[in-house]
Amino acid sequence: MTSRAGRVKAAKLIAPLKKTRIPEEIADRIRRGLLDGAFPQGRALPSERVLARRFGVSRGSVRDAFRILEVMGLLEMRHGQGTFPRELSVDRLVTPLASVITHQRERRNELMDVRRMFEPAVARAAADRRSDDDVVELERVLAGQRRKLKSGQNAIAEDTAFHAVLARATRNHVVVRIMETLNDLLVESRKLTLRQKGRPEVSLAGHERIVSAIRERDPDAAASAMRHHIDQIAELFEDDRHK
Repeated sequence: MTSRAGRVKAAKLIAPLKKTRIPEEIADRIRRGLLDGAFPQGRALPSERVLARRFGVSRGSVRDAFRILEVMGLLEMRHGQGTFPRELSVDRLVTPLASVITHQRERRNELMDVRRMFEPAVARAAADRRSDDDVVELERVLAGQRRKLKSGQNAIAEDTAFHAVLARATRNHVVVRIMETLNDLLVESRKLTLRQKGRPEVSLAGHERIVSAIRERDPDAAASAMRHHIDQIAELFEDDRHK
């Protein structure tokens, strides 16, 4: 990206605001600028005074927005130098979104839609491309999940590991990275839902059906089993909502 292109993007982001939640909106615009390179690494952001003038807000609103982004781990304040972007990482980008998904039901429903779109395709590819070692690893995760279920322990680690192993079985590094991000987004909701009555048993039964299809190298059955598994989890969400 040229410096001129960066300035153009920054100019589009830094325009007068009309919404009432001013600091949050400023923070969101700056966050977008950090993601698309309008505010590059190693260069200080415009000052509070400059941003306040361009956004048409008070310096206090800009200062509050900076604090929001600092807490999120996206900005750092350097005394006497200014405010700088921090090096971006999946954790820093995903953690705030995971918190929103956990506490906003409509976002949890949207995440479930993403799972329906993505994970059956992962299971299909895994059934087609898996190695014997992948099957052994999946069965090892299932054995751990059964032990945890029998002893009444939390099986979040095994639930997460199961989907990670499936992704690796596709032999596609992009799928693996997407699944890592999806698993990060699901951690908090898994903490909540795995406490629901019947949820651990549903999770285990769903995983067993998926592994059976993958063991048999049956892509259609694997995709169908994954779709059924996700639908069952979604039903538990709905049941919990109506209690």
